[in-house]
Amino acid sequence: MPLYEYRCDDCAAEFETLVRSGEQVTCEKCGSHHLEKLLSAAAGRVSAGASLPIRSACPPSDAPPCSPGCCRLP
Repeated sequence: MPLYEYRCDDCAAEFETLVRSGEQVTCEKCGSHHLEKLLSAAAGRVSAGASLPIRSACPPSDAPPCSPGCCRLP
């Protein structure tokens, strides 16, 4: 079941809820069905001591330029 964030158009309450397939979501505060689905930041998990695979937009200095948008291309 995905977790979604919503904002109620009637009372402006913001909340998140688990949504089952085919379920009609209602505002937790006022019960309205007039809701706007919000964009949520993706949740990620990194083990202790590990780092994310992408640290910057540019490849290491000893690697070839990655693309036309790379900061090392003229």
